Formats: sequence, structure tokens, C-alpha cells
Amino acid sequence: MRLAFMGSPAFSVPALRALVAAGHEVACVYAQPPRPAGRGQRETPCPVHQAAVEMGLPVRTPARVRREAAEHEAFAALLLDAAVVVAYGLILPRPMLEAPRMGCLNIHASLLPRWRGAAPIQAAVLAGDAETGITIMRMDEGLDTGPMLLREATPVGPRETAAGVHDRLSEMGARLVLRALAERPPETPQPAEGATYAPKLGKEDGRLDWAEPAAALDRRVRAMTPWPGAFTALGGEVLRVLSAEPAEGLAGRAPGTVLDEGLLVACGGGTALRLTRVQKAGRAAMEAGAFLRGHAVPAGTVLG
Repeated sequence: MRLAFMGSPAFSVPALRALVAAGHEVACVYAQPPRPAGRGQRETPCPVHQAAVEMGLPVRTPARVRREAAEHEAFAALLLDAAVVVAYGLILPRPMLEAPRMGCLNIHASLLPRWRGAAPIQAAVLAGDAETGITIMRMDEGLDTGPMLLREATPVGPRETAAGVHDRLSEMGARLVLRALAERPPETPQPAEGATYAPKLGKEDGRLDWAEPAAALDRRVRAMTPWPGAFTALGGEVLRVLSAEPAEGLAGRAPGTVLDEGLLVACGGGTALRLTRVQKAGRAAMEAGAFLRGHAVPAGTVLG
């Protein structure tokens, strides 16, 4: 088939590679424009852009498409059978949604209608969902509301991070979109009940509120790995919490109080969370024991 591919982050790259390997003609790749990155803040292409260049595919990086008539015309001129959209980052207007013969197929990282929106993987881990998955849908003008073609579930392990789920779903999405294009399964409207939303994350979503129970904070640490990253304050500095696990608490201690010499922290409801891997700004990540050998954090210290 003659396709356009629209995606930006690393999550999208396996699908692009799978489409090319399967023999589909990728007429154009659309990706977010290069942005400053790294210490030198050099303009850097996103992962999909880089992969497309490696494969010799033409790339377009418009900053906007919603009201750009020239972009609509250029897209229609590609004479596509379909477009495959995976975490592109721009809202497609009706003229672009309707231009391909088969429409625009989206690889969404949840079991729709649960976790529509920008951060479905993190939302599933944060909520403690027992499973998540991939939905292939035909896009409409709503927010992840289009009819479904395929769905496949995968369990979320009790100690999994968003990073681990991300990698598994990325490969699953690549496999399922090939099936959708080959089999052209019938469309199924999304159920009217059970819709939930996963808004775009910001850095503050990683802040640990010690008044919450340890189980909820453990999920937040795992959900925010690797980005935006869970954090707390230690002595006026930011302390990133890279991994942690619930532990036996000590009733009556104020949330955020360090309870022992091993970074066991009091949480809400008489629970506690042991920090097992941490990182201070500008320093290397360390296991808790190594960190404590160079940074004294005595019992009674209050994190916030």
C-alpha cells in the first residue's frame, strides 16, 4: 500500500520500520520539527525523523497542520491508500483525516476507550491497572474516539515501570498495524461507557506527595519512569527517586519523615516507602546504600 507515516518519539519507530520491512510504500514521513536538545541545545531531529533519514524516506516537519491549507493540499497530493499515525503530536484536521482512501489509522497505547489522550501508558501504571494494550483505530475528529479495528491486551506486572510497558506496546503496535492493513478487519464503535482520559504530563506530575499511601507513591515512581521522573526535596535540593518499594510503616510519624538509616520514608495511612535508587541534580544515579555513604540522611529528616 501507499502510505504516509506520522509519528515523532521512539515509541513510533518500530511501526515505521515494520511497515517498510513489510514492503509498504511509505510516500512521506511526517514528524515534529527538530528542537533544541542536550547541553549545547543543538537543533535535534526527533527519533522518527532520524529513522526516516536512515531509511532514505522523505520527511516533512510542519510546525502546524490544523489550519494550514498548503499542508492539506500537499497531503492530499500524495494519493495515499492510508496514513499510519503513532504519537505524532499534532491534531489532524478533517481534510487530512479524509484524504487517504482508507483514512488515517492510529496506533493507540491503551485498551480504548480507557485512557484516551496523551499519556495512556503512564496513566495505566499510575492507576494500578492489571492490564493495558494496543488499539488500532480509524481516526475521527474526536480525541481518540474513532472506531476500533483491532485490540490486544498485555498484563501490567506489579513491579513494572512505564518504560517497560512502553517498549512492549511499541513492538505490539507495529505488529498489529500490519495486521490491520493486511486483514482490513471490520470497524467496531467504541463503547459509550468506560471512557477515561490521560492528559499530557508535566514535570510537576513527578512530585511525590508523602501524604499519599506508599502503594500510590510506588505506582507514581514507576509510572513516571523515565519521564518526567519522580522527585522530592532533600535539604532544599531536588532528589530524584528512580525506584522504591512499599515497606512496613511506623504509625504516628509525619508523612515525609525518614524513619531509619536506609531511606525508609513515612507515608500516609501509617505506611512507608523505601527509596532504593536515587539521584541528585547533576550527579550520577546511585543505589540507596551508595548514596547514603556520601550523603548523610539521618532518621528524622523530613523530605518534601
